[in-house]
Amino acid sequence: MKFDIDYAKKVIASEGKAVSSMAGLVGPQFVAAAEMIYNCQGSVIVSGIGKAGIIGQKISATMASTGTPSHFLHPAEAIHGDLGKLRKKDILLILSYGGETDEVIRLINMVKQLEVKMIAITGDDESRLAEHSDVVLCMGKLDEACPLGVAPSVSTTCMLAVGDALALMVMKARKFSVEDYARFHPGGSLGARLITVEQSMMFKSNEKLPLANVDDTIGEMIEKSKLVKRHGAVMTVDAQGRLAGILTDADLRRLFSEKLGDAFSCKVADVMTSGCKRINKSALASEAMAIFHKHRIDDLPVVDDDDRPIGMIDVQDIVAIKIVG
Repeated sequence: MKFDIDYAKKVIASEGKAVSSMAGLVGPQFVAAAEMIYNCQGSVIVSGIGKAGIIGQKISATMASTGTPSHFLHPAEAIHGDLGKLRKKDILLILSYGGETDEVIRLINMVKQLEVKMIAITGDDESRLAEHSDVVLCMGKLDEACPLGVAPSVSTTCMLAVGDALALMVMKARKFSVEDYARFHPGGSLGARLITVEQSMMFKSNEKLPLANVDDTIGEMIEKSKLVKRHGAVMTVDAQGRLAGILTDADLRRLFSEKLGDAFSCKVADVMTSGCKRINKSALASEAMAIFHKHRIDDLPVVDDDDRPIGMIDVQDIVAIKIVG
């Protein structure tokens, strides 16, 4: 068996060239489609059959994970009950290169009765799909890379590129943040790396924090900490409430071993580690892990933009969400 390596390279080159040409599609109609999706009060329902349907499922998944509610509707299943997924406030995004597939045309007829707006991604702007759609993104005639020139290859790759461009342009317009993305991707290593410090810290902003004033005595600090849940360190603050340092269990052990009788009367300021490491609440948890590794510490104060403590993150919190530093 001899494989034609040059032909395989030609397939990739053909698809790459065709995808590049899709940039010309970004114009008034493309913006109109993006505006429809951005302002949609319901969900973006994506539909298509065959290979176009598979591409549609991926586009729908991309939208759903980037801030645009979306799900996929199979045209054939729609006429057997799944049409109930559609609501008047939804938008239907239909993928069909030829724009004349029987199942797609039957779906259009039913959708029109529901007064649902439609966006078409097609290769023929004179097709019935294009005729009945509110916005048409026409890719134009494309030569498939298949040796027979018939198997969807170039056309479906271009559909995916156009759908991704549409979904991600809307994502950018929504100012969809890393934190938003992490909320939709809590599982797996990608989601874990995008979890913020505020989402993963041991102490939450509405909980009693292990805090002491720099002028407190060790005895006063211990008394204040009695009602705080288990922790391995106390954060110290100055008169303005800003982080001044940290006092760990190890610090206390050293103090009591050196000044057993006078330890309780010592000032927190004389025992704490001044200018300790800290991390902003909006930083990624992976950044916290890097600090833990670099400085060999177990507890890290979490501060707001004014350097005031709002929580604490423990190295075990990071390990629990499987962040790899």
